[in-house]
Amino acid sequence: MPFSTLGLSDPIVKAVAEQGYLIPTPIQQQAIPVILAGKDLIAAAQTGTGKTASFVLPILQNLLDAPAVRAKRIRALILTPTRELAIQVEANVALYGKHVHLTSMAMYGGVDGEPQKQRLIEGIDILVATPGRLLDMYTSRAIHFDELEVLVIDEADRMLDMGFIADINKIVERLPLKRQNLLFSATLSDQVRFLARTAIENAVEIAIAPDTTTMPKIDQWLVTVDKENKSALLSHLISGNQWQQALIFIETKRGAAKLVSQLEKRGIKAEAIHSGRSQAVRAQLLDDFKAGELHFMVATGIAARGIDIDDLQRVVNYDLPDDADDYVHRIGRTGRAGASGEAISFVSRDDFKNLCAIENRLGEFITRKEIAGFAAKLEVPASNAAHAPKKAQDSRRKRIKSSRS
Repeated sequence: MPFSTLGLSDPIVKAVAEQGYLIPTPIQQQAIPVILAGKDLIAAAQTGTGKTASFVLPILQNLLDAPAVRAKRIRALILTPTRELAIQVEANVALYGKHVHLTSMAMYGGVDGEPQKQRLIEGIDILVATPGRLLDMYTSRAIHFDELEVLVIDEADRMLDMGFIADINKIVERLPLKRQNLLFSATLSDQVRFLARTAIENAVEIAIAPDTTTMPKIDQWLVTVDKENKSALLSHLISGNQWQQALIFIETKRGAAKLVSQLEKRGIKAEAIHSGRSQAVRAQLLDDFKAGELHFMVATGIAARGIDIDDLQRVVNYDLPDDADDYVHRIGRTGRAGASGEAISFVSRDDFKNLCAIENRLGEFITRKEIAGFAAKLEVPASNAAHAPKKAQDSRRKRIKSSRS
């Protein structure tokens, strides 16, 4: 099924083809016709399945014949949880809309707001924004919502994790009652469904991947290693295997800076990206990483959903995340757009309960490999559901019950 059969116009199909996409993914096949029909939608699909295009393409199509947008007005609003994701989504809007006459803009905090205000004066067809900066602009009367036609809440589960529910509610209260509502999420938890009920009524619901699946083309494996040997192990893998690129996840800003320094002492150039760095620096690092000029990037969780590179070779969990869903989002940075990828995790004894939760979330054990010279002195036992946090156990029981019904 080519994109042309979904009801998209030739200029949009051409732009998609120029990005190398010829066949829509399952979420795109199901979501695009629903959105083109003007219906509200709640959609869940795993990271890396093409969710962004599934709402951007039909929004572009539906706005093609809209009258010119007035000053300080917008036609479509896409809410995202992070600055990096706002930039990425807007870049996709620009790429897919390159052959049509629609304007777009990314709006986020951490930078001077005056240039953003100036852009809004002319009006913007599609605005991609983080909640806090959007509310600031609304309060200062730099933007009005009276002509808004479409609201998208992107990465809804991450929005909730980051505590944006109050800001989202404030925004929704100020929007026109007559509008199309779209909510996209990697998971449809009870909290996400609650958020959906506050903004959307009688929506079509699409769930592409069952909760127990992960990315099929990602080779996942782990190494049990003592904490103090992690940096040496990482250096060994990079040099010994001649890795050309890796996105390395770590839990803290201080840890990221320390790891970059340790790698540098071993002749490996890396950079750290986290909330403590300015937006300009973060944007430049992302550009360098995507262009292949920066080969190794150490990132805190801020980058888990803000990096979209079709051929990212591997992800390394230097530290395991506390939340099993975050593991899925992290490894979803590789193996995108049909490509294969690799996800390696360093697991110490302190990570045991997190490992249990992750393997319960996946519904399978992650392959363990031994690296000569790095055997853990503190043994990491095989995972056991009884050791997983109660939340993970309850989630696992629900999935098992659902699969049997």
